[in-house]
Amino acid sequence: MTPHSDIIDIFLLPGEYFVGGPEYRIRTLLGSCVSMTLWHPGRRIGTMSHFLLSARNSAGEDGLNSRYGEEALTLMLAELRAMAVDPAECQAKIFGGSRMFPGLEDRKAGNIGRRNGEVALRLLRAHGIPLVSESLYGVGHRNIIFDVSSGHVWSRQAPLDEAACAPAAAGAANVKAPLRCAALT
Repeated sequence: MTPHSDIIDIFLLPGEYFVGGPEYRIRTLLGSCVSMTLWHPGRRIGTMSHFLLSARNSAGEDGLNSRYGEEALTLMLAELRAMAVDPAECQAKIFGGSRMFPGLEDRKAGNIGRRNGEVALRLLRAHGIPLVSESLYGVGHRNIIFDVSSGHVWSRQAPLDEAACAPAAAGAANVKAPLRCAALT
């Protein structure tokens, strides 16, 4: 991937999505969150999400919110249709859903990353959008770059350094020790 001065870089924060044409390159950094990319090869229009949770826990908010998987896809599809793009003609790719704290997942919350990945797969099937690639689950964060011009998506997963993320008081029975984690680059 060579840098071009005419490429516009977009960085998605958690809970955001973006839709655009071939002049855009969309980036994000994922942990347990999931990104869905949809790309229309003929029109060279694409969209990418960065959703945090599979669904809302309550109905207290008004309007759609792209922090949640189903709502993010609804917003993405609406914008594609407004640009005269049939989502069923798009190619989908999914990334993320990692475990960021192996062995320390909240038993009450379960594996959020796995639920996010499963909902993304289910949503694409339900909307008849063909999945052409996925990089889901595992441990550690992913750096994602989506080149809307070509439809290529690059994913680099940086696994956690298990030695650096060992409990500080290893061996102490029934002690909730803080983690020591090395910086990931």
